[in-house]
Amino acid sequence: MNQTRPTLLLILALCFFFTLDSTAQRKKKQSTTVVSYDDSLYNAIQYRLVGPFRGGRSGTVTGIVDDRDTYYFGSVGGGVWKTDDGGTTWKNISDGFFGGSVGSVAVSESDPNVIYVGLGEKTIRGNVSSNFGVWKSTDAGTSWRFIGLKDTRHIGRIRIHPTNPDIVYVAAMGDLWQSSEERGVYKSTNGGETWNKILYANQDAGAVDLVLDPNNPRILYASTWNVHRTPYSLSSGGPGSDLLKSTDSG
Repeated sequence: MNQTRPTLLLILALCFFFTLDSTAQRKKKQSTTVVSYDDSLYNAIQYRLVGPFRGGRSGTVTGIVDDRDTYYFGSVGGGVWKTDDGGTTWKNISDGFFGGSVGSVAVSESDPNVIYVGLGEKTIRGNVSSNFGVWKSTDAGTSWRFIGLKDTRHIGRIRIHPTNPDIVYVAAMGDLWQSSEERGVYKSTNGGETWNKILYANQDAGAVDLVLDPNNPRILYASTWNVHRTPYSLSSGGPGSDLLKSTDSG
């Protein structure tokens, strides 16, 4: 009896060890799974220039879900432009309301008449252009009104809730030439009537990009960047340059 008990304990220990090893191997195989796609899905894609040849370089572009011909782009020197024929012709839709440098254009998925535009480019170069705040259209760009955040100066990204166009997030880089409190991620739940700052790194690191989980808009990822320009230099990186996540809508 005394000899049988150690033998049974040894067998049980070996079974436990091999079970753990088998589980670890399965997890390792799952973590190294590579997703591949048939080349025929994209190997025929070719790009061509669709203009326009005015307005300066483009810093942001977006389209409309289920509409293959309508697109908007924000230029660095000429406001917002729109095409409804797949780029054959373009029309400036911001003249008379605002102009200059545009950092982000966002169209609501649930109501494509609602457009938000964040001013101030995020493409930082020696001649980077600043601007002032956020504009909104509720008639697909026919008219616009200013809705605040004037001192953010550079807006890297705007994201709109997929089912509620009144919920909007703004990633603000802030003043690139000096320290500023007007940096971070801002949120509005009333279409831009009021804003709350929901993420702030420090006075030198602003929010440059932002994305909502397409399956769960309560999940957000934001990137912050400590960046400064002077007339003769660029400082990139430093305290506050991070990737952050929220699971409760910010």
